[in-house]
Amino acid sequence: MQAAPALPERLIAHLDMDAFYASVELLRYPELKGQAVVIGGRREHAPTTRDDGTREYARLRDYTGRGVTTTSTYAARALGVFSGMGLMKAALRAPDAILLPTDFESYRHYSRLFKAAVAEVAPVIEDRGIDEIYIDLSEVPGIREPVGHDPLGGAKAVAREIKNSVLQATGLTCSIGITPNKLLSKIASELDKPDGITVLTMEDLETRIWPLAARKINGIGPKAAARLQELGVESVGDIAARPLPWLVEHFGKSYGAWLHEASHGRDKRPVVTHSEPVSISRETTFERDLHARQDRALLGRIFTQLCEQLAGDLTRKGYLSRTIGIKLRFEGFVTVTRDLTLDAPVADAAAIRQAAGLCLKRVDLSRRLRLLGVRAGNLSHPGDAVARPRRTAPRRDKGEPAGPSEQASLALFDTDQD
Repeated sequence: MQAAPALPERLIAHLDMDAFYASVELLRYPELKGQAVVIGGRREHAPTTRDDGTREYARLRDYTGRGVTTTSTYAARALGVFSGMGLMKAALRAPDAILLPTDFESYRHYSRLFKAAVAEVAPVIEDRGIDEIYIDLSEVPGIREPVGHDPLGGAKAVAREIKNSVLQATGLTCSIGITPNKLLSKIASELDKPDGITVLTMEDLETRIWPLAARKINGIGPKAAARLQELGVESVGDIAARPLPWLVEHFGKSYGAWLHEASHGRDKRPVVTHSEPVSISRETTFERDLHARQDRALLGRIFTQLCEQLAGDLTRKGYLSRTIGIKLRFEGFVTVTRDLTLDAPVADAAAIRQAAGLCLKRVDLSRRLRLLGVRAGNLSHPGDAVARPRRTAPRRDKGEPAGPSEQASLALFDTDQD
């Protein structure tokens, strides 16, 4: 059997929210889901409420002025209405489309929500605007672990976890591309929109990237694309097929060299972030599914080791944590999380294990486990002022039992090891 190719050293994701402004508006007006909706009107284009409680919406056909489309739903895009298009021109293509005013305060609110949700899973983020980010996934736990015979299964699982976190926090969908670099990830996030996950390696360059139009490379604008077309270069693969001297001759030394590198999928730019990490975690996927009772001793040792490793990470990086959480993935890829906010921040293994053990006792462990993780959140540096913890009810995942039924299946492996 041929060995699976090794994953690249870097795994970079580009996350792009799906029709972001329009999708936020559909949360406010769910009855418009599936309809052609254009965002870009003025305040007077806000819906009005009729006497019977239903809403009356402005139509694109009635618009007059020089405004442009901020964004549109996918149904409107199917009619030929896209971002940046003049609204009068858009009205010719989709006169019956609903017109809504922009609400940037609301969009910024949801932008903060989705970025915070992503940071809970993968904290190394480069903010690229209100609706897109780059994420360095290279060191995210589980990213390099295959699932079955799929060497990219771990990357896909992390992408699903990010998407689920965004959906839970905002009610919105996003698309994610994961590749060895930012340039390819930006392209990949567009390939399976909306609500898509695309994971590519350099081995996919010829089949997935080279057939695309040259304009799909971020950095090839309208003028460069037109010049390429004049020279008979239509696709990314066409650029890659041209020798470097030819590209330099026609586009100059710097841009020609960049075209050569980009068309071959090469990009060394780092994910640039200056923010503090939101959380630090340790987790492991088992070689076989383990049972809380039958594999109690083994799970207890693994649990203790994860807490010790997490404590070491906190100490080495100079952090304390006031919120300790656990993550469990059961057979069937059902993932459950629990967390506990403490009165004071901690960094020692014993305190982490005690808090994680309390979280563990709130989980039904009747199913077999395939993954176990421990997480430290709500981070601070020693000497920082500590805010009074906000008291909240213990978090439970949808469908999980509560109360006495949980007590019937306590965390059987949550015992101190000799």
